[in-house]
Amino acid sequence: GAFGGFGTTTTTAGPAFSFSAPTNTGTSGLFGATQNKGFGFGTSFGTGTGTGLGSGLGTGLGFGCFGTQQQQTTLGSGLFSQPAQTPAQSNQLINTASALSAPTLLGDERDAILAKWNQLQAFWGTGKGYFNNNIAPVEFTQENPFCRFKAVGYSLMPNNKDEDGLVVLVFNRKETDIRSQQQQLVESLHKILGGNQTLTVNVEGVKTMPDDQTEVIIYVVERSPNGTSRRVPATTLYAHFEQANIKSSLQQLGVSLSMARTELSPAQVKQLLQNPPAGVDPIIWEQAKVDNPDPDKLIPVPMVGFKELLRRLKVQDQMTKQHQTRLDIISEDISELQKNQTTTMAKIAQYKRKLMALSHRTLQVLIKQEIQRKSGYAIQADEEQLRVQLDTIQCELNAPTQFKGRLNELMSQIRMQNHFGAVRAEERYYIDADLLREIKQHLKQQQEGLSHLISIIKDDLEDIKLVEHGLNESIPIRGGVFS
Repeated sequence: GAFGGFGTTTTTAGPAFSFSAPTNTGTSGLFGATQNKGFGFGTSFGTGTGTGLGSGLGTGLGFGCFGTQQQQTTLGSGLFSQPAQTPAQSNQLINTASALSAPTLLGDERDAILAKWNQLQAFWGTGKGYFNNNIAPVEFTQENPFCRFKAVGYSLMPNNKDEDGLVVLVFNRKETDIRSQQQQLVESLHKILGGNQTLTVNVEGVKTMPDDQTEVIIYVVERSPNGTSRRVPATTLYAHFEQANIKSSLQQLGVSLSMARTELSPAQVKQLLQNPPAGVDPIIWEQAKVDNPDPDKLIPVPMVGFKELLRRLKVQDQMTKQHQTRLDIISEDISELQKNQTTTMAKIAQYKRKLMALSHRTLQVLIKQEIQRKSGYAIQADEEQLRVQLDTIQCELNAPTQFKGRLNELMSQIRMQNHFGAVRAEERYYIDADLLREIKQHLKQQQEGLSHLISIIKDDLEDIKLVEHGLNESIPIRGGVFS
C-alpha cells in the first residue's frame, strides 16, 4: 500500500485522479526465445515469451501503467505513506546500475556491448538485463527510472466531501443501456446492499466514458426510525462495495471499477507533492509543480507509456463532445428565446395600439357623458378658462407660419401613404377627391398655358411669311398691308 505510483498498488481519488499499480507483463528481452550464438551468451539469455519490439505497448489501460493491469484501492489506505527503503530495493537499484554500466557476464569487450543493450532496454522499458552469471537478470519495466516514455500531466482534484456519500461505479456498458435500465440497476444495487428498507439508492449522474463504458455516480440515503435521514459516507459505502462477495455481485452487473469520490485534505496534497512517484525524476516533478496552471484545483500526475496518453486523449475527446453537445443545446435555447422575444415584442406593440384605441374610446364616452351632465347649466369659471385656453391653441394652430403648414404637410403625407397602401392592398390606383381636384386644376392651367403659347407661335409664323413674301417681291407692301 505504499504510495509510489509505479510498481505498487494503484490508488484513485476519482475518475480524473488516479495512480496505477502496474505489474510485470511477463515479456522477455527483444531476442525472444532465439539463442544468440554470435555473442556466446548461451541458451539461457533471452528465453521466455518474447513479444517483439512493439508488443509490450498494447495492453493495459490503467493510469500510470503501461502494458499492465490496474488495481484500485481506497483513497488514504497507504496512498500517502512513504516507507523506508528496504534491502531488496537497494539490491534492485544496485543490480540495475550494474546491468547498465558494468555487466560482468562474459569478461571481455562484449560486456560493453551488453551494457549498451541493457541501456536501450531500460530506455524502452521492457526486457531483461543480464549482468552476472550468478545473479538473476533485472526486469526492465516502464516504471524504471531510465524509461523515456514518461511525462507529467494534470488532473482535476475532486471537491466532494465524505459526507456527500458519492461513489463512482464504472460499467462496461453503453450509456443508452444504463439509462434504459436505470430503475432495474437501482433495484439490483439495493439488493446487493441487503434489501434493507431503511436504505435508498439514488443516482446522482450518468456520464459516457471512452471504450463504451459508462460512469454512474450513486449515493445511499439511510432513514432512521425517528424520521431523520442522512447520506451514508462515501468511504463506508466504498468499503462495503470492496468486500469480496459484494464485489463479485457488482462484477456480475458489469461493474469494472468502483471508487469513492472524496476530496483530498491539505496534508494529503502536501505529502503527495513532496514525494515524487517512483521512476519520475525529482527535477521533472518539481518543474511540473511549478508549471501547474491552477494549483488549487489541479494536481500533477505521472503518465507512463503510450496507452496512458491514449487514454487521456480519449477522455479529452469525450469531454469535448459533451461540451459541444451542451453548446448546441444552449444555442437552441437561445434561438428559442429570441423567437419568444420577437413574439412578445409584437404582442406588446399590439397591446399598446389597443390601449391607445381604448383610451380614445373612453375619452369620447367621457366627453359625451360630461356634455349630458352639464346640459342646461351655465358655463362655470373653470370651463370658461378652459375655453379660453382652447381658443388660444386653435389660433396658434391656424396661424399660417407656425403649425398650419406643418399640419397640411403631414396631412399630405398621410394621404400619400394611404394612397400607396391602398394600391398595394387592392392592386389598383385610388386618388383622394381633393387631390384629384388639385391635379385637374394644375393640368387645366398647363393646358391653357400651352394654348396661349401655340397662338403666339402661329402669329409669329404669319409675320414671318409676310416678311419673306415682301423680300421676294422687293416691294414695300408691308405698310400697305397693315394699312
